[in-house]
Amino acid sequence: MAEVTIENLRIDYPLYGSHRSLRKEFFERAAGGFISHERNGHRGRVVIKALEDVSLHLADGDRLALIGHNGAGKTTLLKAIAGIYEPVAGRVDVRGRVTPLFDTMPGLDVDDTGYENIVTAGLLLGLSRTEIEAAIPDIEQFSELGEYLSLPVRTYSAGMLTRLSFSVVTALDPGILLLDEGIATGDAEFSERAARRMDEFIGRSHILVLASHAEGLLQSLCNRAALMKSGRILKLGTVDEVLTAYHADIERAS
Repeated sequence: MAEVTIENLRIDYPLYGSHRSLRKEFFERAAGGFISHERNGHRGRVVIKALEDVSLHLADGDRLALIGHNGAGKTTLLKAIAGIYEPVAGRVDVRGRVTPLFDTMPGLDVDDTGYENIVTAGLLLGLSRTEIEAAIPDIEQFSELGEYLSLPVRTYSAGMLTRLSFSVVTALDPGILLLDEGIATGDAEFSERAARRMDEFIGRSHILVLASHAEGLLQSLCNRAALMKSGRILKLGTVDEVLTAYHADIERAS
């Protein structure tokens, strides 16, 4: 049984140092978060409040769309569920294996062979050696890379590397699947098979949390949605309800 419980979650990004260009860059990357200045004991340290008072519960079968403009906190929330970011306050309780696909080929080393990269990616995504070895025949068959899997990845074309990456990540048992803007599927010849495999892959997940600006994709894959703005969840509901609220918020701001 998979389950995600988030209660009163707060995540801050403290900014140390005072170099103006560094601050400017950080502010641009964190656009949408609330900027505060801590004075007690921190000499005016700048803090980006990336998430504030976020509560959410997901159970088996939930397919949650995260909707909001860039900097709203969608990716930060995904990374909090993945355990990458530690809460400043509140809690994140996750039951089940998490598959965070923010990087389609984690741990990629271009000097390693395709097979060696398959093992590295599998280990980083939480698989055991036995599970990785069991998945290799499927990866071989679907990627159609043949003897290239025994060669260093630096000899691959961009399309071949995409085939390898896609074949590896979609061979997993996803559990709690976290997706940020989806996974690249490569060339046109490969894309039709990839689309079918992706549907099957998502269907195997117990819980899906998807952050994307592609509204058609969100409507086709998700049964719930959360509207995020400035690090907060403004509304929870069906995908259509939340998209309506999102468009209304855009109109008010224009």
